[in-house]
Amino acid sequence: MIDLHTHTTCSDGTDTPRALINTALAQGVEVIALTDHDTVAGWEEAISALRGEIELVLGAEISCLTENSTSVHMLGLLFDGTNPEMLSMLEQTRDDRVPRMIKMIELLNDAGIHVSMQDVEEVMPHGATMGRPHLADAMVKRGLISSRDEAFKDLLNNESKFYVAHIAPTPEAAIAQIRAAGGVAVIAHPFASRRGETLEAEAFSSLVSAGLNGIEVDHRDQNNDERAMLRKIAKELDLVVTGASDYHGTGKLNRLGECTTNREQWEKLEALADKRRVVRADRS
Repeated sequence: MIDLHTHTTCSDGTDTPRALINTALAQGVEVIALTDHDTVAGWEEAISALRGEIELVLGAEISCLTENSTSVHMLGLLFDGTNPEMLSMLEQTRDDRVPRMIKMIELLNDAGIHVSMQDVEEVMPHGATMGRPHLADAMVKRGLISSRDEAFKDLLNNESKFYVAHIAPTPEAAIAQIRAAGGVAVIAHPFASRRGETLEAEAFSSLVSAGLNGIEVDHRDQNNDERAMLRKIAKELDLVVTGASDYHGTGKLNRLGECTTNREQWEKLEALADKRRVVRADRS
C-alpha cells in the first residue's frame, strides 16, 4: 500500500508526525509520503518514528496560484530539504498566510460571524502552518459550526464570499523549484470539482514544460469521470499516475490508504528524482 499525500499537526492534520507513522504501520502502509502544507517541520519527528519495513517519502504540499488566480496545490516529493531556495519559497508562502487569515476573519466579522485571530491561534498546534482548517476549528470551538466539513461546505470553500487567496508562487514556479532542489512534482487533485474552481485541461502543457512529473488521479474529491480524464491526460503527456488519501487524521473524513499508488508508477516516479531519498528505519 503506497500513500503519497498526508498531513500532520505541522500543518492542518490532527496526528503528530510520530502518530502518522504509527497509524501507517498499524494499517500496513508500505510507503508513506509526509506532505504538510508549505513546511518541512515534521520531517525529523517522522524519521525518528520509523521502524519495521515502512518507507518514508519526505515532501511538502505547496500552495500555488495560476496567473488567473486559480488555486493549485503542488506536491513536492524527494527534494533536498536543505536547499535554501526551496526553504525560502516555503517560508514566504507560510508568511503570506497570516494577512490572508486576518482578511478572512474581517469578512466573517462583518457578516456577524464573530471569530478572532486569537481564537485561530489557540486551536493551532505549535509551529503549524496556518490555514483555513484552523479557522474552521476556531469556529467549532466557539459553537458557530459543528465541524470542519460544515465550514468548508458553507463558509470557507473557494467559491465563498469569505474566501481570500494568498500570495503564492505560480504552479510553474513551484515545479521549477522542486525540480531544482532535486525532487519530483505531482499536481494534487487538479480536477477536484467538489472544492470549487478547478484547473483547465489545457493548463497541463505549461506544467509539463516546467517539469511536472505526475498527476494525483485517485483522490476522493475527484469523481470517476474526472479521474478518467486525468488518466487520459497523464497517458498523452507521459506523466506518472498517483493515488493518495490526503489524510488529515480526524480533521477530514479521508482515511489513510483509501486511495493508493500503483507500485510500478511509484518506482517510475522515484527514479525521476536526482538521487534516492526514500528514508527507511536503518536510514539507508
